[in-house]
Amino acid sequence: MIVARARSLFAASGFDATSIDDIAEAAGVAKGGVYHHFASKEALFLRVLEDIQAEIAAAPVPPEALKVREPAEQIAAATLRYLLAASAPESRRVLLIDGPAVIGWRKWREIDDRFFGAGARIAMKRLLGEAAAAKEVELMAHLLMGAIMEAAVLCASAEDPQTTAQDLSSALRRMLLGMARESRLEREGGRGRLPPRLEQTQG
Repeated sequence: MIVARARSLFAASGFDATSIDDIAEAAGVAKGGVYHHFASKEALFLRVLEDIQAEIAAAPVPPEALKVREPAEQIAAATLRYLLAASAPESRRVLLIDGPAVIGWRKWREIDDRFFGAGARIAMKRLLGEAAAAKEVELMAHLLMGAIMEAAVLCASAEDPQTTAQDLSSALRRMLLGMARESRLEREGGRGRLPPRLEQTQG
């Protein structure tokens, strides 16, 4: 009850405007009852933020998305689902606006990696191919997650979060397709080569 009421208040009013007294009153408990479970308002906020991330991570994949086979398309679709969920009114303030300021960017990134890091690495492995080195997969996964986090922050401040999320996921899709093509060229020993038509014009 305490966490649920705190979540509603943090989402509606923000961290700074919500007091422990407000949360205790909404939950129907004494102020000491809140402190019995949480050492501080920051600790309670952290629990709320982690719950939101866990819910987004556990959301089922739509049946139509399971039919997609191209890794770049899969990642772009998953990114869109995340951006829409993270920028929804009940999540946006806690997750994207107050979250980094209250718990700090480092902790925010750690939580994000805990819930989504493994999936990002698996997705990047599929995109780059089984022959890709582990270090390359790890580096690219970090870049991918950084791009998605930045996209989420942009959605949080956008006038139209849904359209912004769609535009950003489409841009990410194009970037990933380019990465996949480059990876294939490297595996085939064609890095740095011009496309055949352009090679002919250079001759």
